[in-house]
Amino acid sequence: MAHISIYDSTLRDGAQAQGISYSVEDKLKIVVRLDALGVAYIEAGNPGSNPKDLEFFARAGALKLRHARLIAFGATRKVGKRVADDANVKSLLKAGTPAIAIFGKSWDYQVLEILRTTLEENLAMIGDTVRYLKQHGKEVVFDAEHFFDGWKDNDEYALKTLAAAVEAGADALVLCDTNGGSFPDEIFDITRTVCARFPQAAVGIHCHNDSEMAVANSIRAVQAGATQVQGTINGLGERCGNANLCSIIPNLQLKLGYDCIPAGALAHLTNVARSVSEIANLPLNDKAPYVGGHAFAHKGGMHIDAVVKNPVSYEHINPELVGNSRRVLMSEVAGRSTLLARINAIDPTLAKDSPETKKIIDKLKELEHEGYQFEAAESSFDLVVRKLLGRYTPFFELVEFKVITNEPAVNEVNSSVIIKVRVGDQEVLTVAEGDGPVNALDRAARKALERLYPAIGEIRLTDYKVRVLDSDKASAAKVRVLIESTDGHDSWTTIGVSTDIINASWQALVDAMEVKLIRDQESQPPAGTS
Repeated sequence: MAHISIYDSTLRDGAQAQGISYSVEDKLKIVVRLDALGVAYIEAGNPGSNPKDLEFFARAGALKLRHARLIAFGATRKVGKRVADDANVKSLLKAGTPAIAIFGKSWDYQVLEILRTTLEENLAMIGDTVRYLKQHGKEVVFDAEHFFDGWKDNDEYALKTLAAAVEAGADALVLCDTNGGSFPDEIFDITRTVCARFPQAAVGIHCHNDSEMAVANSIRAVQAGATQVQGTINGLGERCGNANLCSIIPNLQLKLGYDCIPAGALAHLTNVARSVSEIANLPLNDKAPYVGGHAFAHKGGMHIDAVVKNPVSYEHINPELVGNSRRVLMSEVAGRSTLLARINAIDPTLAKDSPETKKIIDKLKELEHEGYQFEAAESSFDLVVRKLLGRYTPFFELVEFKVITNEPAVNEVNSSVIIKVRVGDQEVLTVAEGDGPVNALDRAARKALERLYPAIGEIRLTDYKVRVLDSDKASAAKVRVLIESTDGHDSWTTIGVSTDIINASWQALVDAMEVKLIRDQESQPPAGTS
């Protein structure tokens, strides 16, 4: 299989996405995960742009990476400046990475109107910088910024910028669709021309997603001869984002037969996508291909029946190949065989027509009539099944709680909760404050239970949704609360329904804690084994 070098820019281009601000610790964690995935390059930041990146590179040198090479990123020397005197170029060398990426203008408009210099000086800036870095023993990747826009305006000059980099010793030429406006046929034709013109250098592709073409454009570039693909995990990036490596890698490796990452590493893809999303403090797109929570989710009864018989009927790949899993959604449109598949995950002995199965189905319909919706809260559904089958022992019981709310808030605290819970024959009384009654209730429950169940401390709420179910009753309406939680490894969603939003929230909070405790309990080896 032809080898394609995967070049990850999650920590540099991805950090330019709205709402992202990685700490140094965040970046180090992501580097470890990307290296385990087996990417070839990790573009980790611009050491000349901020002190945080300087600190990162100083600490990253101690990492023992097995697969990836770290890359520092920066610009060509400044207009009219000697390269040896350019502070940004010197900071790139100071970063101590084995490889360096340099971006330079390849669109004559950008040279004349943005840099405000001559076309000849821009070529000299590219050549001087690449040559200087090569003299210091670095692998050099030249990012031809705005290359495709430049080609469309002045293909002769766009090629001259690449020639300047190659003549100075650049190891790779990366064609950048910086504005994200190109189409796959354009990318293919132009990339093929560049590959034929510069056979001595590796050709890469760097696409943005402004036309939602970034993944398709990247793949067409590979088919045209590119051997390096740049992108980010989950497509993070400025504006509409960058090319999504979580789609590109499996498309190339599983569908087209290219060798992108080490054998077996693809099974870690979903975990890496979720980890990066968690570290960035952004929700993972459930509809993301391959790694999203909905990517292999089935709800319609006929679809589910077909998938149970043969997954190929409604799945384009085996989800386990990318570390994801099939989900059979629990809802009123699901057939009996669908529900049985979920029930059998808890009790494999139950048959389709058993009294227990009928009891569970009847209860599901009753709860959905009350406003519960388990297709988005399968963890709560599993708890319902466990309770109906007698396979559930509560870890704790609520005796009572009282909520006091004061306005105005003082130091972002406006609520306090007194809670009493029973664990076995022991009662625990606790008081906690919070920013709102639900936050105070969550804090109080954790304070009461973490001493007995330390694992509860690992749970973090990542999403909280409230839906009014019967708006005609105005403020007396019943509400549905969905809480998404994570322990850093897995995520799950639980549900509560009540005319009292605090009670509905409590139901979902309790389920979230019990899901975590049950999973940890069942993952432990049986007593007497090791």
